[in-house]
Amino acid sequence: MSVFQKAQRRKAKLKLALCGPSGSGKTYSALKIAKGMGGKIAFIDTENGSGQLYAHVADYDVAEIGPPFAVEKYISAIKAAEEAGYNILIIDSLSHAWAKQGGILDEVDKRGGRNAFTSGWREATPMHDRFVDAILQSPLHIIVTMRAKTAYELEKDDKGKTVPVKKGMEPVQRAGLEYEFTVVLDMDNARHTATSGKDRTGMFDGKCFVPDETTGTTLMQWLETGIEAQPQYYQPQYQQQFYQQPAAAPCYSAPAEPVQAAPVYGFPAHETEIVYYMTTVWGNLANFDIAGYIQRRPDFSGRLPAQLTVEECYALKNEFAAYAAQKNGGNNA
Repeated sequence: MSVFQKAQRRKAKLKLALCGPSGSGKTYSALKIAKGMGGKIAFIDTENGSGQLYAHVADYDVAEIGPPFAVEKYISAIKAAEEAGYNILIIDSLSHAWAKQGGILDEVDKRGGRNAFTSGWREATPMHDRFVDAILQSPLHIIVTMRAKTAYELEKDDKGKTVPVKKGMEPVQRAGLEYEFTVVLDMDNARHTATSGKDRTGMFDGKCFVPDETTGTTLMQWLETGIEAQPQYYQPQYQQQFYQQPAAAPCYSAPAEPVQAAPVYGFPAHETEIVYYMTTVWGNLANFDIAGYIQRRPDFSGRLPAQLTVEECYALKNEFAAYAAQKNGGNNA
């Protein structure tokens, strides 16, 4: 079977973002669009109960989230909506999970210490990623609202003077999040109209309109176009490789610690060398009374080998080593 298959349009789940300043009509528009799409609507309200002010617009169920606005609360509410059999979920607003108490920026500050990048974002980024994945991978149609502020860039005017130039709306969320959605609509505060900041459907490009139920109906028609199929993700088939096992390296055991034999004659030190050199000089010592020889030596004053000092043993060893060398013609080997 080929890795690549003929492309076919599949039905999709909507991921829509409405961005705009306070009072631009994000919540109202989200409800109108959801009503036009049809189906059971769930509503996550982080705006202190303001979501219920629009109960006359559509039939929906509300779950309120208060501070701290931890992403785990949002994720849990998303899963609850899935399990309860809702078709559409509105999250109003996504910005609280970013910039409010308990949101991602707050978590970064808590962990920041001296270095917010390594200490804070190292833990906060996976939190944010889990939140985004919960939205994108959900089997529900999801509409989110995000607060926005006017974005400016400094540019040169025709006189060469640097001036701020308005570049649209910037959502109060992590930079680049808007690219994850199917459609992003920027809401105008004065006229409550929408323009598309991003549109994969191609239906809103270049248009300025007031979002309503027709918008939802149109989106639903586009989403339902195609076959009913789940993505078939490519899974590479790794061929098992057989390699000749390299020859095992020789295993050498560590050399054993030298074992000191128990003294036969009782010398406290250098007995092995003393006996060796005596044997070299006198031959077989089987019938030689070494203890008597030591006792008879005037320099040892009648003491036995075990009564000698280490220094005396060392001197005795060197003495017989010299005798042995002489006997071997100067070679003590």
